[in-house]
Amino acid sequence: MPTVTISTGLNACYAPIDMTDIPISARPLPTDTSDTLVHDPDGGLPRLLEIMRRLRDPKTGCPWDIEQDFSTIAPYTIEEAYEVADAIDSGDMDHLRDELGDLLLQTVYHSQMAEEAGHFAFQDIVKAISDKMVHRHPHVFGDESRDKSAEQQVADWEKVKAAERKGKATSVLDGVTPGLPALTRAVKLQNRAARVGFDWPDASHVIAKIIEESRELEQARDTETPERMEEEFGDLLFVIANLARHLKIDPEAALRKANAKFTRRFNGVERELEAIDKTPSQSNLAEMDALWDKVKASEK
Repeated sequence: MPTVTISTGLNACYAPIDMTDIPISARPLPTDTSDTLVHDPDGGLPRLLEIMRRLRDPKTGCPWDIEQDFSTIAPYTIEEAYEVADAIDSGDMDHLRDELGDLLLQTVYHSQMAEEAGHFAFQDIVKAISDKMVHRHPHVFGDESRDKSAEQQVADWEKVKAAERKGKATSVLDGVTPGLPALTRAVKLQNRAARVGFDWPDASHVIAKIIEESRELEQARDTETPERMEEEFGDLLFVIANLARHLKIDPEAALRKANAKFTRRFNGVERELEAIDKTPSQSNLAEMDALWDKVKASEK
């Protein structure tokens, strides 16, 4: 019985599917060239492109892969980008290698679907990003001087991007992707506004605004509707993101590290409780808070 790949996600499992009801004439077999490339460990990017083409083949491919479209794959693309960031935070280079492969697969997946629909192919993606990089780095690939700081290069980069958007955008804020993580998008929106002078002069003004927004949230908690509280909480988060921008801190990275720290310390509390034959549900706040302080002190 022929075997094809099926899965409930991007990491496929292998299981046999009975294709005996399908005439052999309706099941075009892979060519020797295709099979050779797919099984060549040194096949490089052409191998990966061929693997994806085969997975998406409407007659001989993987049933799950065949059913997917851009919208169903998009969540995996976002997830893989986060997993790359996690691998970087962990410092595990083997893990990073694997996660970068998963992320590369996402580009290959989208390009294969686009090629099938007649929109563009993988090589069009490569050409577009290569052209963009050359255009945005005239100090490397052109006649412009390289005698500039990294900060000046960032400013020049933004000028080039602004020129590219000219005629396409109607607002300074156009082009900031709505699908970005909220904190990241807040910083990007604030950066765009700052370019035209809509910004506080320094961090002290932002801190004052945080105090103001905190008071408004407290008032809303006591007197307003849940919707109003949510609005005030959103305002507070937005200003906190602005403070991160003024302090040159990536708020997403900072929050990821805070999450990791909380996880590490709470796991420490659980271990301390386990040592006395307890679980968190058998403990209380006072005891766990004392153990938290103990774990925290041990990290210093």
